Amino acid sequence: MALLARVLKSMERIAPQSLADHAWDNVGLLVEAPYPRTRVASTAPQRVFLTIDFTTAVVDEALSDPSVGVIVAYHPPIFRGMKRLLLKDTKQRMVLQCAAKGVSVFSPHTSCDSCEDGVNDWMLQGFGDSGTSSVYVPAVNPPAGHENSGKGRVFTFHEPKPVQQVIEQIKRHFGLQHVRAAIHPTHASNEKLISTVGVWAGSGSELVNHPADLYLTGELGHHDVLEALEQNRTVILCEHSNTERGYLSAVLKPKLEALQGQDGGEPVEIVVSKTDKDPLVVV
Repeated sequence: MALLARVLKSMERIAPQSLADHAWDNVGLLVEAPYPRTRVASTAPQRVFLTIDFTTAVVDEALSDPSVGVIVAYHPPIFRGMKRLLLKDTKQRMVLQCAAKGVSVFSPHTSCDSCEDGVNDWMLQGFGDSGTSSVYVPAVNPPAGHENSGKGRVFTFHEPKPVQQVIEQIKRHFGLQHVRAAIHPTHASNEKLISTVGVWAGSGSELVNHPADLYLTGELGHHDVLEALEQNRTVILCEHSNTERGYLSAVLKPKLEALQGQDGGEPVEIVVSKTDKDPLVVV
């Protein structure tokens, strides 16, 4: 079985496309190379390259490795319709480069958010076994193996915790020295402890429609933050892709490796981009 076919089969098992938010998202196979790369040597494994964002630096990194045949880009590199393909346009140029080099591109995005053991579930792993989780918006008719899939997650601690302790757990899990925080006064004074944490990978604008003591997401609009505070809630923002990137190495890479090893085909190596990073830093 060709590398692309193997990746598509594995990704459908990990994050079925039926779970994506098709009303606005663009998931699935976005670039199918007409002349796929062949193995550079009989001893060299083919490689699948994982990234969150599809940037010039990431594409250069992937294409510089002759063993890379497929890029799995969490965020879709093609999001809106393209009427032409020109080198002067950044996104179009990168798509053309991949096709010309024989590298296909697949994007799972919101199907990876909603699936079981997906990005939102990974966001909760920093709290360990100190509580239980459930789905905010359960998927309708979920596929087998993803019965507990859906949009967003809410974590309930067995024992409520001070807000600062929760923040430290979040920073350790995401590997961050700093987060942005809008802490409600009753939480800041420990008058009220944190019993529930609502999480939403990336942009959490939908969180304000769901109850939780603390909202954990990547980014949230100014007025959404104000509304959350009015509802006696604390908001923790880690920047958009910081809530997603750790999932690649911690979950997606080992899952893909295990599935590729089961299909009996030629060896496949899964690599995670070293140049992919959130564009925003604290200075």
